[in-house]
Amino acid sequence: MFDELEKYKLNDHFFFKPSDNLGLVCNAPTDKVGVYIIYALKNGKINLIYIGRSGEVKKDGTLFIRKGGLKDRLVNGKQFGEPRRNSWRIQMLKEKIEALDIYWYVTCTDNFTDCPRILENKLLQKHFDIYEQLPKWNNEF
Repeated sequence: MFDELEKYKLNDHFFFKPSDNLGLVCNAPTDKVGVYIIYALKNGKINLIYIGRSGEVKKDGTLFIRKGGLKDRLVNGKQFGEPRRNSWRIQMLKEKIEALDIYWYVTCTDNFTDCPRILENKLLQKHFDIYEQLPKWNNEF
């Protein structure tokens, strides 16, 4: 669905179940910026439920990397009113989600410097154009 992501060779994914420790299962880098896409696994179906990002390209072209990079944003970033290490587990139990499949992509390397905010907005817009709504866990873009 997102051909834009094919150029990002520094990427991976991991699974998170309600019984897991998010900080332990998250394999995202602690010193990079990028975007992430989250799929919910529920009743044998897979649905994209969230698109997010960590970091920015500043006006002067330098990177702003959140302390702890992508990993910290995934584990400690706030969603549903508290850090994801807690809120995702609670939300998954409420929605009867068996696991999350979390894909991350580093958008700034020696070969290119793509702003995570711009890419996140492109991905959200593409999802909106196809489904006429944002992913379930996204509130705005």
